[in-house]
Amino acid sequence: MPTTTIAGHPVEVNDEGFLTNPDDWDEQLGAEFARLIGVDLTDEHWKLVRFLREDYRAQGETPTLRRVSTQTGVPIKQLFTMFPGKPAKKMSYIAGVPKPKGCV
Repeated sequence: MPTTTIAGHPVEVNDEGFLTNPDDWDEQLGAEFARLIGVDLTDEHWKLVRFLREDYRAQGETPTLRRVSTQTGVPIKQLFTMFPGKPAKKMSYIAGVPKPKGCV
């Protein structure tokens, strides 16, 4: 796996730029990931990013978009507004967890 430096952190990433070890993540790194993909993080964004991290730890896999919506109460349409294009992939990237299964 390639090693790169993001926000002053040397981290290992896969060929799509996702962290290979979610434990390497911290909020500074998450903020830099968001900046790199053009997402301006608000408190609502951070709520979702933290949910993804907690759910990943508890479930052993990244939650799907539907799970994020049902567990947080944020409508899927709003997730697409907050993370334009591919919200599941973008949320996972920022949260430092693997992209969800079935996500292209």
